[in-house]
Formats: sequence, structure tokens, C-alpha cells
Amino acid sequence: MDYSKAKPADVRNLIREGKLTGQTSGMCDGYAQANLVVLPKEVAYDFLLFCQRNPKPCPLLEVSDVGSRLLHTIADGADIATDLPKYRVYKKGELVGEYTDVSELWQDDFVSFLIGCSFSFEGDLLAADVPVRQIEEGKNVPMYDTNIPCESAGVFHGNMVVSMRPLPHALVPKAVLITGQMPRVHGAPVHIGAPEAIGIKDLAHPNYGDAVTIRDGEVPVFWPCGVTPQNVVMQSKPEFVITHAPGHMLITDVKNVNLKY
Repeated sequence: MDYSKAKPADVRNLIREGKLTGQTSGMCDGYAQANLVVLPKEVAYDFLLFCQRNPKPCPLLEVSDVGSRLLHTIADGADIATDLPKYRVYKKGELVGEYTDVSELWQDDFVSFLIGCSFSFEGDLLAADVPVRQIEEGKNVPMYDTNIPCESAGVFHGNMVVSMRPLPHALVPKAVLITGQMPRVHGAPVHIGAPEAIGIKDLAHPNYGDAVTIRDGEVPVFWPCGVTPQNVVMQSKPEFVITHAPGHMLITDVKNVNLKY
């Protein structure tokens, strides 16, 4: 079904009921989506500092109260443990499972971080006749590990992850201008063309998500990605972390227009 015109609360209810488990790109036009990182309180300050030092890949939209599964600002009443279609769980940096509900794993010392997602600016790109290939092809956006270092904070260190959207050369300036107005959902691209310059060896084999078609006359454009914390988690190896599965976001009640300058 097409959920592009659905209301965020309705989609979150379907996800909570287990009726939607797929990736969320293209859902709820006009509304922001968010990445998720859930950590024990003992390392939460370090991660907060990491986000402040790396605002392009980790733009914070909301931080929960300690132990609370509920949000108050970006999605009133949303349940962090049930309202994303798929979660990942890491122990000491190792991925140990994927879940559609993490209620039974919840701990009283958890702090949740909701981070802006590049899916949020895709509606503006489409409205300006800038193609978004993974939506056209019904795929998850391709995401890649890079050699771009993030600034370390406490126990957290690692490199940036980027999402890629191929664009005709003539439309790249328009895409840069549109996304540059939305720094709370990653903002302007960090790199254009020459993937090898940022450590990407093969665009046909993304580290996360799905490969998409790159047509003649198109250039790959790379944006900072909210999967960066997952790469950092695997390198920093904290005891226990819950994240969203790549492409499976929390759909918020915040309009994208309210995240612009």
C-alpha cells in the first residue's frame, strides 16, 4: 500500500500492531523521520557529547527522560520500544539480533536519542522535480561506511556513514540548496562524485540498504547519515545498545518545513 499520504500517528499504530515492518522511505509526506539510539545512562552523556560534536551525521531532535519509553516533543505519546518497524540490538559492538518490538529488552536506565533522518528532505526534493531513486525503485536507500572521521567523545569514536542518491549533473546544485536549508536532518551533502575519495570501493555493494540504479549522466551525491551511530557502536563496543534497523525509522509529528532555517 501507499502510505505517502497517511498520518504519522496512524502509521505508528500500524507499526505497533505489527502490521507494518518494512522500511519507511516515502511514508507520511511532509513529516520528519528519526533515527534511534538507546543506551544505558552510564554512557548517555558521552553519546550526547558525541552528537553535539558531530551535528551533521547526528543532529538531535529529542532526548528522552531516563527509563522512559515515551516521547513528548517530536511524537507525543509514541512508544520508543514498539513504534519503529525494526530494531537492531548490539552487545559489546556485535549485532546480536533484529526485532520488531524491544519491550522485553527495556531497562529502567535507558536513555533514547532521536536523530534527524535524510528521508525527511526527500519530499522537498521530489516537489522540486529532483528524483529520489530508491523511492522510484521501491528500495531502501544505499548507505556506505566512509573514511571520514567523526570527532570522538568519551567512549565513542568512529567514521561517518553516508547515504547516496544519484542525480543528473544539472540538478545537483538544486539538491544542495534544498537540503542545505534543513541542517536538523543532515543538511547539505558532504561529498559529490568520486566515491573512492571517501573510502567507498563499490557503489553496487552498499554496507547498509540496497543498491540503486545510477544512469548515464548522473553523479552519486552523498549525505551524512544517521546510521553513523551504528558504525560508531560497532567500533566503540559499549555493553548494550538498541538502534533502528537501517531505513526503518520513527515517523514523527513534526513537519519538515519546521526543521528548515
